[in-house]
Amino acid sequence: DLQICQHRAPTCCTKKMEESYQAAVRRERTQSIQALNFELKYMIVGHITAFQEAFESLLRFAENHTSSLFETAYRPMAKEAAEPVKELFTDISLYILGAETTVESAVLRFFDSLFPLVYSRLINPGITDLSEDYTECLRLTRQDINPFGHYSKNMVTELSKSLWASRMLSQALSLGIEVINTTEHAALSKECSRALVKMQYCPHCQGLTLIRPCVGYCLNVMRGCLASVSELDAQWREFISTLEYLTNEMAASHELEIALSGIWSSINEAILHAQLNGPQLSATVDKVCGQPKQQEGNLSSANIVPVKEVTATQTFVMAHTSLNNKRREFINYMKRSRTFYASIAERLCDGDLVMRDSSTCWNGEDVV
Repeated sequence: DLQICQHRAPTCCTKKMEESYQAAVRRERTQSIQALNFELKYMIVGHITAFQEAFESLLRFAENHTSSLFETAYRPMAKEAAEPVKELFTDISLYILGAETTVESAVLRFFDSLFPLVYSRLINPGITDLSEDYTECLRLTRQDINPFGHYSKNMVTELSKSLWASRMLSQALSLGIEVINTTEHAALSKECSRALVKMQYCPHCQGLTLIRPCVGYCLNVMRGCLASVSELDAQWREFISTLEYLTNEMAASHELEIALSGIWSSINEAILHAQLNGPQLSATVDKVCGQPKQQEGNLSSANIVPVKEVTATQTFVMAHTSLNNKRREFINYMKRSRTFYASIAERLCDGDLVMRDSSTCWNGEDVV
């Protein structure tokens, strides 16, 4: 009653043993593919973590750098500006990690929150009644009167260019893990598991427990079993090329590091622009939002103090070098894995599974 290991000679196998063998080959194949995938997956997961740590380090540094701008040059509003600054960098971080948000919405939301502070603490420091309605009016007015000139739009443009590649790379790495996980659990067809039993276990039914499959026979069986997985070859090669393109983009002229370090000066320029146009802004705001309560003997507008950027070049250079080294190391490793799916059958037929250095091997029917 044997279905797979039929042979003219007497046999010690039963139909139940064949079923056990089929369960065994399915388990062994999954384990073999998992073992092959492990190194590749380990490298990708390791680099996802390394990239994210490097991104977070750069973002933290840029956030602290930006906060220091308010503490040194715009102290009257430093405390209240802390929350919008934090929100801006949280939004940037979420964008890089693939959240459904845009750089433009993050930057414009920041400037919406910043304008009421700049208006009430720097342009008209005598305002005492900053009600919720008045604050909201200032936020909405910001979009129409554009108090920060072209600086807010420039910041959107610069950040969008540099953060796009980082976001795409982050998503691409996650996709790579997803592909590898899917191939690990690719179901073996009934024909495949029968072919694997015939290759690995049918010799046992004749007492030939030490004989192993011939190399060519193993390759034929594995290629048939893994046809759907090896079809990924063209897409995997394209995926590696895309990773290479994205890492090159990140290292090109619109570097993440440069853009993040530039947030400090963009915000400073934007505030200075608003202060220089203070009288015109006040006239427009009074028409749209009404005149708020002022302190007796209205305080003069805060002096405009252009600040020079405190150079933090060394810290950024170190972070930049670290990120660049990680990119280079990662892409060199991934380039070596271009043929991963094309050569999966050869790699599974390597090692102890097949008979390499002997004159006799199993061809599916007999010892040859």
